Amino acid sequence: MARRENSGESARNVSRPAVESAKRAEYPRPPINPPLQRRLLVDLIRNEFLKVGVQRAVVGLSGGVDSSLSAALAAQALGGDNVLAVMMPYRLSNPESLDDARLVAGKFKLRELLVDITPQIDSYFERFPDADSRRRGNKMARERMTILYDQSAAFNALVLGTSNKSELLLGYGTLYGDMASAVNPIGDLYKTQVWALAAEIGVPQKIVAKQPSADLWVGQTDEAELGFGYREVDELLFLMVDRRYSTAELAELGFSERFVRRVADMVRGSQFKRRLPVIAKLSERTIDRDFRYARDWGR
Repeated sequence: MARRENSGESARNVSRPAVESAKRAEYPRPPINPPLQRRLLVDLIRNEFLKVGVQRAVVGLSGGVDSSLSAALAAQALGGDNVLAVMMPYRLSNPESLDDARLVAGKFKLRELLVDITPQIDSYFERFPDADSRRRGNKMARERMTILYDQSAAFNALVLGTSNKSELLLGYGTLYGDMASAVNPIGDLYKTQVWALAAEIGVPQKIVAKQPSADLWVGQTDEAELGFGYREVDELLFLMVDRRYSTAELAELGFSERFVRRVADMVRGSQFKRRLPVIAKLSERTIDRDFRYARDWGR
């Protein structure tokens, strides 16, 4: 899935090292407890699907660790035959990504569907040949999501999310594209936690170990585009968000001020992606302000 809607100063300009190595042992990190996380997430998927009376899931399987983990969790919760893995390559996608997706689908006995998105993407951009890679990546992500929601209707299923907590906090995703879903089991797992849980659940090691990539062009990787590694940013995000450390406290632990400022700006600047659209308040009970109920309200 594309993850191209970042804005602001290029992350490649962040100074290194982001954290002084001598300080790294002095602060807590995201907890790694794969057996417990596995049990909780399998139960969550099963319960959330049961609440809406649906027993099937559709997931966009890219061959990356995030979508592989979501698909594996769904297979354990619902049974592999009830999970439709949709593979949606573009002509510039790395062929190995499709091979890896098929490897995961075979291992967890998922149903498979291949939909090449090249014709519709190329047809659209014939009218806009000057479109940059950001526009093209976002279009691909949204095209893929329309396919997933159409297949969810055909398969009587819910769309399963594949965005992890690191990506969601950094805004490294496409609104109404790869960030869309009905249920997202991995959205509260940092990337480092995703790697650990994926290994625990049996995602093939070659997929767990490979460089994260949205596969927008040959050689593209998430970390090169962001300008920092997931392991170092996860440590910062955990302290900044989960533990609510101040900028001064983070500096005391050895995080560079430039790195902290850059990440904080990314979190604040992408908040709109994590909320429902703004609704102008004109009544006493405005949706998402006063009229707020759980997803399964009334069932």
